[in-house]
Amino acid sequence: MAERGAEVVGALMKMGVMANLQQTIDADTAELLVEEFGHKIKRVSASDVEVGLTGGDDKDGELTIRSPVVTVMGHVDHGKTSLLDSLREADVVSGEAGGITQHIGAYQTTTVGGNKITFIDTPGHEAFTAMRSRGASVTDMVVLVVAANDGVMPQTVEAISHAKAANVPIIVAINKVDLPGSDPNRVRTQLLEYEVVSEEMGGDVLDVEVSAIKKTNLEKLIENIVLQAEILDLKTNPDRLAEGTIIESKMEPGRGPVATVLVQRGTLKIGDIFVAGSEWGRVRAMVNDRGGNIKVAGPSVPAEVIGLNAAPNAGDDFVVVEVEARAREIAEFRENKKRAIRTAVSSQSTLEELFSAIQTGESKVLQLLVKADVQGSVEAIVGLLEKLPQDEVKVKIVHQAVGGINESDIQLANASGALVVGFNVRANKQARNLAELEKTEIRYYSVIYELADDMKGVLIGLMAPEIRESFLGNAEIREVFSVSKIGKVAGCYVSEGTVKRGAGVRLIRDDVVLHEGNLSTLKRFKDDVREVQQNYECGMSFENYNDIKAGDVIECFTVEEVAPEI
Repeated sequence: MAERGAEVVGALMKMGVMANLQQTIDADTAELLVEEFGHKIKRVSASDVEVGLTGGDDKDGELTIRSPVVTVMGHVDHGKTSLLDSLREADVVSGEAGGITQHIGAYQTTTVGGNKITFIDTPGHEAFTAMRSRGASVTDMVVLVVAANDGVMPQTVEAISHAKAANVPIIVAINKVDLPGSDPNRVRTQLLEYEVVSEEMGGDVLDVEVSAIKKTNLEKLIENIVLQAEILDLKTNPDRLAEGTIIESKMEPGRGPVATVLVQRGTLKIGDIFVAGSEWGRVRAMVNDRGGNIKVAGPSVPAEVIGLNAAPNAGDDFVVVEVEARAREIAEFRENKKRAIRTAVSSQSTLEELFSAIQTGESKVLQLLVKADVQGSVEAIVGLLEKLPQDEVKVKIVHQAVGGINESDIQLANASGALVVGFNVRANKQARNLAELEKTEIRYYSVIYELADDMKGVLIGLMAPEIRESFLGNAEIREVFSVSKIGKVAGCYVSEGTVKRGAGVRLIRDDVVLHEGNLSTLKRFKDDVREVQQNYECGMSFENYNDIKAGDVIECFTVEEVAPEI
């Protein structure tokens, strides 16, 4: 306000507020104080730093045609990556562990006619639901790959749901038509159940019979994509500050945090200052999908960006800002917001766990520390582990991040008693030595199926086995004899099932259980026997129990421990 400090303090004292120049006052008092000195006031909140971040809407005259963004979806092993390889004449699939894609890849191809198409390859495995959902949310259309010899499968249905939720058109690529047993019409019929009606069935969904391996009908698939793009009339403004979405992020040795960005509006250039979720940075270098360095990335162009201060979450918005100070301010605000949410969730879960422990006794907890090569894999693994269908052993993720396993990870795991899980990453030498010294277990995986199966095994090992009782038979006591050195022996008639020596027995009188224990003897006439069948007589005596009477019933049963299943 450019007012003298003594006068401000004096005005506060008149209002009954005793404060010096270094103290903080509440907003209402500050408002009264400012008005007292005749100034105009404008109250703002912390969230106002994000106001105007994405800029205004573009005018029609500023819009130009952009390339379509196509997400390839479908069930695992239906040939999505192989189809993309054929389209871009590359060999991505050979580098994938287990032959499956485990993170989102973004590629741009140029067709024979000169049209550019951006493809987003999404994993088909069920654990990557969130990643497929993100893929559908940034796309203009979905190519649904269905194997002609396999038909519609669970993740095919899920992909259809994601595409419909994103309200984008679907083009069906019926793959593997060259294989024996393939039946494209069966695929079309199955898709009718999910309201995906192809043109051949009288609907409006385009479908193409293709073979990724033999490169059959790929030109027709490209034509359908270009045709659909023309119908959608995709336009944007390239002459503005860039905006986009983080497709994937990871930590790379020597390069630091690296994010795959899909530019949606504007043009991204070297030197641009940007905000990505709660992280910020300056574009130091950009790499295209072929590994070449580029200086600009326009609309619908995917690029790896180097220059972040940390790895953002996949799916975060990516926005270029004018100055570094604003980028820092926005990133700090978002980080504080996330920290407040984490603190609230943490304290809430702690209270819930406390009440649960009081009501049900101490529950077992499997503590895990998860490190993976890319952010999408981290999310997928955490989601998979938290959804394991059982309640006896709780899964608690003490830490999750991208990058290799380091000493601080081992120290945290050791302090919390956690198992360290590394997915497509390895521990450095210092971390390995510390893990060996502290006896901290590290498990490495490269395929998510193996990780899921292994974690199920760990949980089953922590779960108590199920006690299962099997009824063997009943015997009626007809007469009771006293025998020296043995005590009382019951003369019995086996009325149902079988009576076995070594099995558990209960003494029942008037439908009330009086005793439960084991047999000390089981005789048929004078001979000891292992078992007596129905409708035969026998002699039985209990271990350390003699209160038996004629008319009592002896129930015989076995107890076995059955390993739990998930």
